[in-house]
Amino acid sequence: MRSAPTILHLDMDAFFAAVEQASKPSLRGKPVVVGGLGPRGVVSTASYEARVHGVHSAMAMAHARRLAPNAAYLTPRFDIYRQVSDIVMGLLREASPLIEPLSVDEAFIDLEAGDLAGDPRAAARGLRADIKAATGLTASVGLAGSKLLAKIASEKAKPDGLVVVEPGTEQALLDPMPVRTLPGVGPATAEHLRKAGILTVAEITGAGEAELISLLGKAHGAGLHAMAAGVDNRPVVADRDVKSISVEDTFDSDLTDRAHVRHEIDRLAERCVQRLRGAGRSGRTVVVKVRRFDFSTLTRSETLRAPTDDPSVVRETARRLAESVDTTGGVRLLGVGVAGLADFTQEDLFAQAEGERALHGEVDDDAPPPLPSSPPPAPERANRWLPGYDVTHEKYGAGWVQGSGVGRVTVRFEVPSDVVPGRVRTFLVDDPALTRSDPLPLAAMSAMGVGRSTGGGQPSPGSSPKSLEDAGSGPDRGTSIP
Repeated sequence: MRSAPTILHLDMDAFFAAVEQASKPSLRGKPVVVGGLGPRGVVSTASYEARVHGVHSAMAMAHARRLAPNAAYLTPRFDIYRQVSDIVMGLLREASPLIEPLSVDEAFIDLEAGDLAGDPRAAARGLRADIKAATGLTASVGLAGSKLLAKIASEKAKPDGLVVVEPGTEQALLDPMPVRTLPGVGPATAEHLRKAGILTVAEITGAGEAELISLLGKAHGAGLHAMAAGVDNRPVVADRDVKSISVEDTFDSDLTDRAHVRHEIDRLAERCVQRLRGAGRSGRTVVVKVRRFDFSTLTRSETLRAPTDDPSVVRETARRLAESVDTTGGVRLLGVGVAGLADFTQEDLFAQAEGERALHGEVDDDAPPPLPSSPPPAPERANRWLPGYDVTHEKYGAGWVQGSGVGRVTVRFEVPSDVVPGRVRTFLVDDPALTRSDPLPLAAMSAMGVGRSTGGGQPSPGSSPKSLEDAGSGPDRGTSIP
């Protein structure tokens, strides 16, 4: 625990939804919900206007629609989110060389490692102002002598605020908070504590370390007691090593056809390898995750002889693993991942030898027959226009999809720099003049000279990053606790 509040936690406010509102003038000041739009979709982020109606992240999208039927429901656009994130993280690195990114919209910063430790409050205000100028978006900041308290302070600062935990006030902040506030206290641990009559952080400290150890075990009990007492000596760690890279999809209806399962495994393996290569990594262990119709979840893994980023190796391995799972009852979720990451790739000599044998016409009569080719995506899935997608029309210019159905797609033609909502027009879904396009940079980014994405306007491979719990806008409160 430091004697000065030099650990800063910054969290962008309702990041995904805020980017969408900044991109689409017609949605500014209105409820916006971003996430999976299918029957089994989940909310990634909800704007502050949507949270007034009770919508929050991790909520089932169907429930969100019942709570806020008039909100705009959009598909995530990870390309533009990463563009904005890169700008934010660049500004944080200018403040200090020691930052610990937690996701695309959240990070710890050690101000003692930079030149701003002497006046951390001014540093926090400067960061928030720079981010607003560069992106047009707001961020909430907490300052404290530890990571635990800095993160709690940033949550209290939302939306668009700054909260400082002054030395000597830590216990007054922690004591009345529920036990779930502390890291490592999930639903199971909270229920265990509740049965023992422990509901608040103050009751954890009052129970004593010995009681916590008897309830939760030595490591967990002792660590939780220390956290409750405000003791947190975890350092800010830059460039935390990623242990695995994975992607997964939940399907609108259960997959019952083996060929369809195989096709989805191939598609997920390709996305996983794209993320793997994008991170400049390779991996030795291929993992497949299968959640069946009854919510039972099975994982299968296979460790290769050497690290690889070869899509054919990952794909064939994932196929074999998926074939080992009984999916006859239906599959609601599939995932493919690679673990045991390395910074190099060793050529697969066996695969190379097989290629040379094929080149010379040598055939192994005992080799198993090739797996059947995967079916092509269904036309309705491949061609549908999802709400939020960026498009361009030859006559009307840039816009975004508001919705589609019965063979038609509705587009609102507006760009981030517009100050009034754009006009809405409807087209046939196969109109040759209408095409998908790259996302346009936000107005503030455009003024800085940030170019358009090269990602084709489609969501980047992989699952979406962590979404936020709080959102909105408000004054810089500059509050100290208590």
